[in-house]
Amino acid sequence: MKLFVATHNQHKVREISQILPDFEVVPDDPEGVEENAPDFIGNAFVKVRAIAAGHPGEWCMADDSGLEVRALGGEPGVRSARYAGEPASTPNNNALLLRNLEGVEDRTANFTCAVALVDPGGREHSAVGRCFGRIALAPSGAEGFGYDPLFIPDGFDRSFAELSAEEKNAISHRGRALAAARKIVMAGADGQ
Repeated sequence: MKLFVATHNQHKVREISQILPDFEVVPDDPEGVEENAPDFIGNAFVKVRAIAAGHPGEWCMADDSGLEVRALGGEPGVRSARYAGEPASTPNNNALLLRNLEGVEDRTANFTCAVALVDPGGREHSAVGRCFGRIALAPSGAEGFGYDPLFIPDGFDRSFAELSAEEKNAISHRGRALAAARKIVMAGADGQ
């Protein structure tokens, strides 16, 4: 089954394809769409609505995700990708996060992923997944992307970037949100 996904991020396309192997993931860049909603689900709907108009009668999906750090009042939150400003830079974002947490004992954080779907009939659906953990004192690992080298999920002593794709996808915010989204798509496909 074809699933049009609003993204240009190849890391995200690969991760979605790994988590949803029974779908043909087709990226569609919602170029020029401004993610200006105050929350993850709002931004996901902005993106999915932008691409759904070009794929009538198809399943379309978008996600918005980010890191929320308790000691920083939920930052970087919806600004996770551009936390250190424009142009977006993972090294700069990670460096700023570590600077902002210097001397902070409570490094509790969570990743949140909100998924928005538009089904072939134009109806909208959503799912949210979270993964809780903490921010490391320094980056470690070479896998993953974004804040993965700094995030240590609960129950682990390794960062997301040190886990295999299978380990990460089984517990990640995106893995959880996509598992819920998969159920929505499959229920909709069975009802067609």
